Amino acid sequence: MTKIGLEIHCQLTNLESKLFCSCKANYREFEPNQNICPICAGMPGSLPRLNQEAVKKATMIAMALNCSTPEKIAFFRKNYFYPDLPKNFQITQLNIYGDTSVGGSGSISVGDKKIRITRIQLEEDPGRLIYEGSSSKNQITLVDYNRAGTPLVEIVTEPDFETPKEVRDFLNILSDLLKNLGVADPSLEGAMRADANVSIHGGNKVEIKNIGSFHDLEKASHFEITRQESLHDRDIPIVQETRHWDDKRKITVSSRSKEEDLDYRYFLEGDIPWVKINSKIQSELKLQMPESINSKKERYVTKYNIPIQVADVLSSDKFYSDLFEEAHTESNAKEVANIITTELMGLVDTREKRETSMMQFKLELYLEIHLKMHYMKF
Repeated sequence: MTKIGLEIHCQLTNLESKLFCSCKANYREFEPNQNICPICAGMPGSLPRLNQEAVKKATMIAMALNCSTPEKIAFFRKNYFYPDLPKNFQITQLNIYGDTSVGGSGSISVGDKKIRITRIQLEEDPGRLIYEGSSSKNQITLVDYNRAGTPLVEIVTEPDFETPKEVRDFLNILSDLLKNLGVADPSLEGAMRADANVSIHGGNKVEIKNIGSFHDLEKASHFEITRQESLHDRDIPIVQETRHWDDKRKITVSSRSKEEDLDYRYFLEGDIPWVKINSKIQSELKLQMPESINSKKERYVTKYNIPIQVADVLSSDKFYSDLFEEAHTESNAKEVANIITTELMGLVDTREKRETSMMQFKLELYLEIHLKMHYMKF
């Protein structure tokens, strides 16, 4: 039996500043190493200051995934040495003193299957390594610290997936949920990344990292399952390790032995006090959350008599559901929904290929809907 668990890292791209300093959260508009300060560069004597909005957005994600939300959360130092980590430790969360991460156990449905969420933690993203050179002999590694300190939510699942397709379906649903909440834009490069833990027949799990897209994660999981099945059939032990996905050769490559929590020497971050998120704050955050995808779908079906398949497609995509809300009236809702899902969605075959000027693109679609509705009257 195949078991796959995920560790999903999603940047809170809609925030203005980083997690512990005032540098811009949107690092993509800067030249290398221009969006840094003494805090995110790890300079001696610099002290972190927690971004309150990041805590709120992470709590909303936990609520949307039906996770338990503790009234007090804490931050820890995760110690490891790597070039993209200027402080030589990462400020993150860990449930070592009970549930002290921003989100505890929860679940999300994928079709008829319920996927369990282990925990949700708020942490800082490390810097970015850039490899240049045509071969291993002349390859050099460059470091860009613009990303260091960007607010990041890590969502850890139980090993409830049995096929790579289930993994990809779950990631698409999660991506839609995060976008609908207004906390992130998963379509941005590097904004949503996932590592997979794969095991077969109850054996050792292998972690797969360095995966660039949902499509690649599906392929990497397929390859790793096949590799482990081959080893199992030949009675060769499967080593618990971390492997990297080689996108050029389409294989996983051994990287290092798998670390345990003890290897990181976690301890409480003394420069950040415990944070209280009491029931009153949680209630206020619930009121700020937008209508859920499931609620939209149910409303489209019951109120406007839109077919379930059309309502499902429309409600799951924030861009087109917002367009529908702006363009329809009580009398033409069903017709507008059909125009959007059958004609307008065909203009852009994938979400990643949409125009960069979304407002202009949205205006053109809005006008096209009204032109079509006008001609339908005659």
